[in-house]
Amino acid sequence: MNAPDFSFETAAFAAGHVRIAGVDEVGRGPLAGPVTAAAVVLDPAHVPPGLNDSKKLTVARRQALADWLLAHADCAVAHASVAEIDALNILNASHLAMCRALAGLRSPPDFALIDGNRLPRDLACAAQAVVKGDARCLSIAAASILAKVTRDRIMVDLAQQHPGYGWEVNAGYPTAAHKKALLDMGLTPHHRRSFKPIHNILCRE
Repeated sequence: MNAPDFSFETAAFAAGHVRIAGVDEVGRGPLAGPVTAAAVVLDPAHVPPGLNDSKKLTVARRQALADWLLAHADCAVAHASVAEIDALNILNASHLAMCRALAGLRSPPDFALIDGNRLPRDLACAAQAVVKGDARCLSIAAASILAKVTRDRIMVDLAQQHPGYGWEVNAGYPTAAHKKALLDMGLTPHHRRSFKPIHNILCRE
């Protein structure tokens, strides 16, 4: 797979759009914690080298790129809470976080490139869904990095409040250690009760 490039942004500029934001979320799969989205507007003349899908980067590289983006790009991060995930379902909560991230930018974009195959219903601007966008589109890759670094930090903080679940290493994903801790110690307020493994534990209780 090639590295992400600027072709989606270039096409949007050619269509007359002026401010183009990349949007991605992280945290749809975990059993605990919020879902986190980021929106990033890159300056085409000022794109940092090494931008890539956050999953393909080392922790140190992600961190350095996230710091660069916060200092040099218009970007925003937003969340949907565990309560919102349980009330809305994870897809709708992810879309809510994406809309919040776009609304948090310093200046509103007139076009959004959104990772995935579905667009949020409540977008305030025109948009295009890009499947595997974090691996294909630089603006979405930038958003994926910022969202992942931010959410990982949140889960490290939550791990200190609720030790034993391994959130500092598994970020709330359903690893064997996390699932064993659930059976041994029960649920925290940060567990998603609508998710099947959590729901099954509640049913047993």
